[in-house]
Amino acid sequence: MNAQHFDVLIIGAGLSGIGTACHLQAELPHMTVGVLERRERVGGTWDLFRYPGIRSDSDMYTFGYKFRPWMDVKVLADGPSIQQYIADTAAEYGIDDKIHYGLKVLTAEWSSPEGRWTVTAQHEATRETRTYTCCYLISCTGYYNHDAGYLPKFPGADRFKGTSVHPQFWPEDLDYAGKKVVVIGSGATAVTLIPAMADDAEHITMLQRSPSYIFTLPAVDKISGFLDRFLPTKWVYGLARKRNIAVQRRLYQACRRWPTQMRQILLWLVRKQVGPSVDMSHFTPSYMPWDERLCAVPNGDLFKVLKSGRASVVTDEIDTITENGSPLKSGREVDADIIVTATGLNVQMLGGMQLFVDGQPRELQDQMTYKAVLVEDIPNLAWIVGYTNASWTLKSDIAARYLCRLFEHMAANGHTVATPHDIENSRLDVGMFDQLNSGYVPRAKHTLPRQGSTHPWKVLMDYEQDTKMLLDDPVDDGLLEFDRAAVGAGTT
Repeated sequence: MNAQHFDVLIIGAGLSGIGTACHLQAELPHMTVGVLERRERVGGTWDLFRYPGIRSDSDMYTFGYKFRPWMDVKVLADGPSIQQYIADTAAEYGIDDKIHYGLKVLTAEWSSPEGRWTVTAQHEATRETRTYTCCYLISCTGYYNHDAGYLPKFPGADRFKGTSVHPQFWPEDLDYAGKKVVVIGSGATAVTLIPAMADDAEHITMLQRSPSYIFTLPAVDKISGFLDRFLPTKWVYGLARKRNIAVQRRLYQACRRWPTQMRQILLWLVRKQVGPSVDMSHFTPSYMPWDERLCAVPNGDLFKVLKSGRASVVTDEIDTITENGSPLKSGREVDADIIVTATGLNVQMLGGMQLFVDGQPRELQDQMTYKAVLVEDIPNLAWIVGYTNASWTLKSDIAARYLCRLFEHMAANGHTVATPHDIENSRLDVGMFDQLNSGYVPRAKHTLPRQGSTHPWKVLMDYEQDTKMLLDDPVDDGLLEFDRAAVGAGTT
């Protein structure tokens, strides 16, 4: 069977993949685009995770697409609503009929003589192997392993007589009504699960090794709701996006510039909401704000269930797991019918796909990232990775627009191949996420692409600077080598 060929092949039909495909469809309609998706519908993360209360941990005005704004007063949307938003976007832009479902991508091999990638995928339902070729390959697979979440080895875990679940694989039939539930973890997933389960559970305990910074966002954007009565809806929510980008960026900058003062403010806001009955040590991290991601809760829902007594927080370390719960290192024991291990994710780049260039294997950790979009010394490969210190989509949006600029430049100048090269010897032994200390980053440092000492090899995590670099600076900067393949299709 002959391989199906595309000018551009996108791996992943989640938020980034659909957004990138929409940009290509709108700006470069002459290019043929294909999307390979492992699951049976669009959504990526927002189709995979189905635990109670699943929602965005960024405001939807910045988390949604710039070209198709989120137009709802709900600030932190639930998972099904986000999945539907992605699906509706794909349908509106005609991307839904370009998606090939049920395909796990195994390998991608670049041939310099042919000037193209050959991608091998397995249709998981039939075990059939399928082959695709493309001039340009774009990975939009995110950065975590969809097959396995992170699960520490708790001594005695096999002795537990109750039910243990990981949020990444939530059972549809899990009945926690009237049950004692222990949620291990203190990140975005844990603070979402606690209020979502508290009404039905007998009691729910958040068992954390160390606290996280938690701040409250309004559940509803009343300003946009008011303005929507008088102004065009697109104006209203476009304005909300601009406003929240500015607020989000200034908050991050303030935390970095005045960490002690911002720490005091964040803790003061928590103290106001939990009241005197809750021990503030459970909400006082040992690190400064934005050394790890901040956790957002709508209308302080977490603090409300803690004040009500339906939920509680325990800060301690697990000594072992017994038949009925967990003795802690302090000597205290937490009983449980259900243990939820909200312990994070495992980092996996490119969805586990293996790369080869002219027959030689290539590993991302051996290469630097160029503008955090292309990869050093690997031709015609892009990957879309969003922000870790702001809404993911802010970065994925401008990265996709940069790729449109790149493809236009290549077509206008008769180029078919683009490869970044480090001619200034700027490589550092610094992973691309090293500015963040969240647990999954140090665990995966050895698998992540490197950064360099100078732009464009540094990962900025700065929307304003990235926008200038990706959308305003010249495409041909002397570090991108352009060429025409000896054989093979061009990008037009």
